[in-house]
Amino acid sequence: MEVLGRLLAMLAVLLLGAGLRSSGLLNAARTARLNATAYYVALPALVFVATYDQPVSELLSTELLAGSLVVVFATGGIAWVAHRNRFSQGRRSVAIIQSYHSNLGYLGVPLVAATFDARVTAIASVILGFVTLIQLPLTIVVLSVFNGANAAIVRELKNLATNPVLGALLAGLAIGEVGLVIPATVTAGLDALGALSLPLALLCVGAALQVDSPSLDLEATGSVVALKLGCMPLLAWAVFSLLAVDAATFTASVVMLGMPTAVSTYVYASELGGDAEFASLNVFATTVASVATLFVLITMIG
Repeated sequence: MEVLGRLLAMLAVLLLGAGLRSSGLLNAARTARLNATAYYVALPALVFVATYDQPVSELLSTELLAGSLVVVFATGGIAWVAHRNRFSQGRRSVAIIQSYHSNLGYLGVPLVAATFDARVTAIASVILGFVTLIQLPLTIVVLSVFNGANAAIVRELKNLATNPVLGALLAGLAIGEVGLVIPATVTAGLDALGALSLPLALLCVGAALQVDSPSLDLEATGSVVALKLGCMPLLAWAVFSLLAVDAATFTASVVMLGMPTAVSTYVYASELGGDAEFASLNVFATTVASVATLFVLITMIG
């Protein structure tokens, strides 16, 4: 019941963000400030605190990296087959990328931190860094190929190089590896900032959720929801079970890869010729539906 209560609270904050946007209280400028606080302050603090006191060897493994690669590319491949010869190119490209591109930063790591112990959170932070490096370029390539758009891949890679969350991850891993002691007052302050990451991120995601009724296609959206929230976590469960990883790695991997579609996919779809209205609807649908699927996943993992 505690897990269900936490997930329902997450849904409530999401809907609060959407309601505040609709009422005009959370306008574009205020949403941008909330996003900046989450992106540049709260999320980096959460990731750093989760990793700074643990050796890299206890967090990184060949099985973790290989398993993540297999799950992302296998889900993308299944989505490509499932949506072959269906929809327009713009809609098909969006259906493919939104079947594997997970919301790891704004929902994944904060939710794991609120639900599991420090080691699971640390591994989830590593998954955030590694899978982001896979799914972001893959999404840009898929959208560009399907829609004939010119993608600024070099620019996006430069943005990754200056990503504050990835920077905090690398700093935490480096400090954990050398065993540098961080003063308790500093870690306590960072921990307090990190605790803000989930509510801030949920408000921001909620403010970004939009549904355009005329563009509603239950079959198309249902297939994306089924692949993202059903197929992908089941693949993760199977792959990491076969790899016989430890319990913390298994938990972090399955839950992180079971997250809903990232809001950023709407942005990339808009910029690279995808069906932006369809993308927005899918972000909304997978985010709301994930309350139920994550409850099942977390309950099954125990």
